[in-house]
Amino acid sequence: MPRSDVADSVAPRRDVTAHMPDLSALALLKRALLGRPLSTARAADERHGRLTGLAVFSSDALSSVAYATEEILRTLVLAGAPATRMVLPIAIVIGALLLIVVFSYRQTIQAYPAGGGAYVVAKENLGVRYGLVAAGALLTDYVLTVAVSVSAGVLALTSAVPALHGWRVELALACLAVLTIGNLRGVRESGRWFAVPTFFFIVSMLVLIAVGLFGAATAPAAGTPSLPATGSGVALFLVLRAFANGCTAMTGVEAVANGVPEFRAPAARNANSTLVALAALAVTMFLGVSLLAAYHRVLPDTDETVVSQVARAVFGGRSVPYYCLQAATMAILVLAANTAFAGFPRLASILAHDRYVPRQFSNQGDRLAFSNGILALSLLAGSLIVAFDGDPHALIPLYMVGVFVAFTLSQFGMVRQRLRVRTGAWRATVLVSGTGGALTATVLVVVGVTKFAEGAWISLALIPVLVFAFLAVRRHYDSAIAELALEGTATPPSRRNTVIIPVNGVHRAVVEAMHYARSLSPDVRAVFVDVDEEATAVTRRAWAQWGEGVPLVVLPSPYRSVLQPLLAYIERVDNERPEDYVTVVVPEVVPRRWWHFALHNQRSLLLKGALLFRPTVIVTSVPYHLRT
Repeated sequence: MPRSDVADSVAPRRDVTAHMPDLSALALLKRALLGRPLSTARAADERHGRLTGLAVFSSDALSSVAYATEEILRTLVLAGAPATRMVLPIAIVIGALLLIVVFSYRQTIQAYPAGGGAYVVAKENLGVRYGLVAAGALLTDYVLTVAVSVSAGVLALTSAVPALHGWRVELALACLAVLTIGNLRGVRESGRWFAVPTFFFIVSMLVLIAVGLFGAATAPAAGTPSLPATGSGVALFLVLRAFANGCTAMTGVEAVANGVPEFRAPAARNANSTLVALAALAVTMFLGVSLLAAYHRVLPDTDETVVSQVARAVFGGRSVPYYCLQAATMAILVLAANTAFAGFPRLASILAHDRYVPRQFSNQGDRLAFSNGILALSLLAGSLIVAFDGDPHALIPLYMVGVFVAFTLSQFGMVRQRLRVRTGAWRATVLVSGTGGALTATVLVVVGVTKFAEGAWISLALIPVLVFAFLAVRRHYDSAIAELALEGTATPPSRRNTVIIPVNGVHRAVVEAMHYARSLSPDVRAVFVDVDEEATAVTRRAWAQWGEGVPLVVLPSPYRSVLQPLLAYIERVDNERPEDYVTVVVPEVVPRRWWHFALHNQRSLLLKGALLFRPTVIVTSVPYHLRT
């Protein structure tokens, strides 16, 4: 090896990053908000352990405790104050149903450790269309989870500080922005952000229940509040409606099954442990709050939540423990949306992999999060918050339909799966999942009937629309793949290339573009549109000096349009040689400062847009970077 080659081989390499341009202001802001990019090799390190997984995936289910009891009472009170005593029996039935659903989802995690939950289970066991119905229901559910949770969290705040009631929409959007940024920072970091508020709520709620039960065991019950009764009995319709409303306590339990890949190995075991802890906490807190609400004869109030009233009764007014519980409740209600931020992007990525939604949803961002899904979820939920004026009670009827569609299809799907494989305790699984599926289907019918006029019809109509959209996207991708396939195609014939350079004068950017154009083809033509005789004369003289023999075509424009004569000329050249290429080389000035972009290249953008759909016309830009 020659000496010079040896020296080159051992010489230290220059740091190419030292010559990279400075980050733009936008890039610096993005890095400040989201942090430095993470390499793909760190993906395994970004997964959740059991504690952070509980914080991320349980917040939706646990937060339901804050309003599920209230939703039962809002219906029962229509039959008079005595009817509210039925809140506890209804809560017990809902708790039992929740445990059945959790058992079914434990089997789902074992059978489908790659995640996807109800969508994957229904697709593989009931058929593609059922899977897409489950997917549409889940995506709708996730969007509504964010809107309901954030709105309910702000309602908890305004219950403690009534002066803020008029700012609830602005406060909800601010909370939504914080959640979006936290999730864009990545899976692991979002778990750290949201673990403390979640466990603070768990401890606060357990303290409330413990203190409340102790007080109930040592003191007489409060007097019955004054409220005129509207009837002597409680109609079956009201009981069913109260039961359906209270089933909001079950929302969120499917999130763990949907996000199994987010857990550290062994992922299925960690996910199942998290699901069991979630179920135990959710049932305990829901029954505890319902028992205390019944004991203290709490009635729903438009200005104060049931949890707030229970806390005042237990802690003796607006004391420090009361405000701690309200702060914890607000935090968990807002963070309940984080469950959807974990589930929506993951499900969207699975659907994108199956070609049912745009493939951009399968892309991971700088921080290994599915950023496009996170942003889409945030925008949709923010729109609902604004449209419904931040009122969670107006959103809940829309919310529950998607939840129970997913529950029902998932459990019936597991029945089919176990009947097919017949391994382990499959008979018990078939019995439990079949019973759970029948019960959740019943709840779905009740919700659909009782809440139809209140807004449930929107969800019932939206899910088929989403399924139609999924199928349309899949048909497009399938036809595009078939058309782009190389199998069975002959080698295309060689084609000539006519290169056209639109010019608005003669300057360095135009000369650079001309040099590039001459490297593409010997047939190069510069085109200038004549809208001013003096400018045309100047351009002709300059082109004679700098054009290097490239012909200049001057197009008349009696109506002073620049774009139309140019497009007509390009179309004429294209029609003359329909089998050949026409390349339009556009000189573009690239300014140094971002705000200068509005001052340049507007005609270039219009030209590119006009030529985008011509199959044999290729548009390419040659940038000339300004130094000042």
